[in-house]
Amino acid sequence: MLELLGLTAGYHGGTVLHDLSLSVESGTVHAVIGHNGAGKTTLVHTVAGLTRPSAGCVRVHGRDVTGQPAHRIARAGVGLVPQGRRVFAGLTVAEHLRLAHRPPRRGDTTRPRVWTPERVLELLPRLGERRGNRGADLSGGEQQMLALARALLGSPSVLLLDEPTEGLAPPLVRQVYELVTTLADEGLAVLLVSPSPARAAECARTITVLTSGRLTLRLDGADARRDPAALHAALELAPTAG
Repeated sequence: MLELLGLTAGYHGGTVLHDLSLSVESGTVHAVIGHNGAGKTTLVHTVAGLTRPSAGCVRVHGRDVTGQPAHRIARAGVGLVPQGRRVFAGLTVAEHLRLAHRPPRRGDTTRPRVWTPERVLELLPRLGERRGNRGADLSGGEQQMLALARALLGSPSVLLLDEPTEGLAPPLVRQVYELVTTLADEGLAVLLVSPSPARAAECARTITVLTSGRLTLRLDGADARRDPAALHAALELAPTAG
């Protein structure tokens, strides 16, 4: 489980996130949506340890990891799939998987599943077909699958996905969201930054709308599926730049 309490963060003395609180239960998807500049990526980076908060608390299964460096937060069970994929152009798929594989510490009972390269390739068989190909030779969809595989090989209990469908064709977008649902069903707590309110509503138990770094709406996913009017109204009222 992931808990954020009063989280405030920003860059170079400026504040991007303002007193944000949310939680993600194990086995569920919590989607965060908002226009460009709303603070979605700052939120993910702060949870992952890439940005240090100025106030508030980040807890993973009750353990306070606020302000810890990224490698320690990863060891605590947080996996990150960053926006833009960021695979290594010169490494093969097999090399990516070997370098990313980090079994959890013995006795760690918070992980819903221990992932190995073999298990990852069962979930993402296309990567198995491309094991010998370098990152630069992969399509955008294959690079996204590889970025997801790297995160899973840390056997996370919390998975952060920052716009994982950016630049992908519609069939691949559907595949990514199906994978998100599968991973939540296996017990992961998934924090999903999504550019699409409709897609977010399909898979999320809870949806949070950010506007200029502030929470402006929290909605049950089932309610959003039945009647998306409140969700769309919140986004229409939000500024589109910033």
